[in-house]
Amino acid sequence: MKTCPVSSPSAPPSSSWLYLLERFDVGVVHLDMELRVMGMNDYARRSLPLQDKMPFGKIVTSFHPEAAQTKVKFLLGQAECPVNNAPPMAMMINIPDRMLLIKVSKIGDAQGATTGYTLVFYDITEVVSHEAEGGTTARGAREGGDKRQLRKIPTIKQNRVLLVDVPSVSFIRSEGHYTWVHTGQGSQFCNLNIGDLESRLDPQLFLRVHRSYIVNLSHVDEIVRNDGRMTLRMMGSAPVEIPVSRASAPVLMEQLGLGDSASVKS
Repeated sequence: MKTCPVSSPSAPPSSSWLYLLERFDVGVVHLDMELRVMGMNDYARRSLPLQDKMPFGKIVTSFHPEAAQTKVKFLLGQAECPVNNAPPMAMMINIPDRMLLIKVSKIGDAQGATTGYTLVFYDITEVVSHEAEGGTTARGAREGGDKRQLRKIPTIKQNRVLLVDVPSVSFIRSEGHYTWVHTGQGSQFCNLNIGDLESRLDPQLFLRVHRSYIVNLSHVDEIVRNDGRMTLRMMGSAPVEIPVSRASAPVLMEQLGLGDSASVKS
């Protein structure tokens, strides 16, 4: 797992974090106390899925995709922190073919009373992803989509963004609208949902074997079958067993090169 430090001077300029930061356009949205949109800069207008509905005077979540609305509400709620000088809350959301890192901070007057909020976002797509080889993805090119595949999974720890190298991921576990990314070093919280991650991971390496689990096939240590049920035992010092749904079992066996659906029967 790697954090996000500025690269050393020996790193190629095009790959350094300072270089990338200089290239980032910043989206800025100003909100009042009722979370109504009061203003935004040009980059926010171009980047957000506004279409023909301009959101001025409307609650900020009204112009986010439905899947992202719950996350944005949570982020805004956490911004009103009673601790002085609290760090701005951070969150990732997935919009069509783009990955945005969003931060929200409250704005105060001369006496420190909250007068509104500022929502700032960066498009981090180029940092965490790359083009899928051949332009195809799983399940019929992921329903014809051309989303970029993740090379790093952005996770959150104490308002810091930690970028997890995709090959190090053993499995991903869903928890409501969010996920936990498990590696040999432990687990990290990710506020992208399991569907977002599934659509952006290499389908040759990662398979959703259950509604709540995606596994890295190269980290599977053992297949366990009991009374017609299948589980996967993952590599690592602590034994972890992942359930496999009946519908996913044939696909799993095929991708592992272990035969057709008949081979999964007890």
